[in-house]
Amino acid sequence: MRRRQMLAVLGAAAWLTACSSVPKVSEQDVASLADAPRLTGRFGLIVPAGANAQGRAQNVTANFELLGDARRGRLEMSTPMGSLVARVSWQPGQVVLRTPDEERQYDDIESLTQELLGQALPVQALFDWLQGRPWPQAPQRPMGEQGFEQLGWQVDLRRFGDRLISAQRLNPDGGEAIATLRLKLDGTP
Repeated sequence: MRRRQMLAVLGAAAWLTACSSVPKVSEQDVASLADAPRLTGRFGLIVPAGANAQGRAQNVTANFELLGDARRGRLEMSTPMGSLVARVSWQPGQVVLRTPDEERQYDDIESLTQELLGQALPVQALFDWLQGRPWPQAPQRPMGEQGFEQLGWQVDLRRFGDRLISAQRLNPDGGEAIATLRLKLDGTP
């Protein structure tokens, strides 16, 4: 009896997951990024209460797949069980968010991440940060062996050999960080 109940629960979970996933990528989108660099892993974003427009704390964890570059690319976020919950695609002049419930367009990636996560994430800079280097399109300040500061974020590379990067968005008025982003890449360096 217990086995039958477990199978029923797993079947229901699989059905619900299938019903609420993001539509597949079009063949045109797949072809446009076929040779693009691809990074996968997990990320966590912590935003303390009062550090965003909503005024509430947020803690977001997801698996990610990042393809392309700062000019043209795609970021897919999925649950630990593998259900795709959001896809962000960008190209010059167009940023599109697709979720199971809707498709929305934004002026830029920062506006999208600000609304979606409560903090503007420097997605375009992440391509370089995940390679352990500053983004060449913005000024940066080295922080010795531990990393660098760029775009209002302190990027900690002390565990880069373990494929782990941590970044904190600094409060412009001083004090505690207003967001902490942790990225763990899959695979070995």
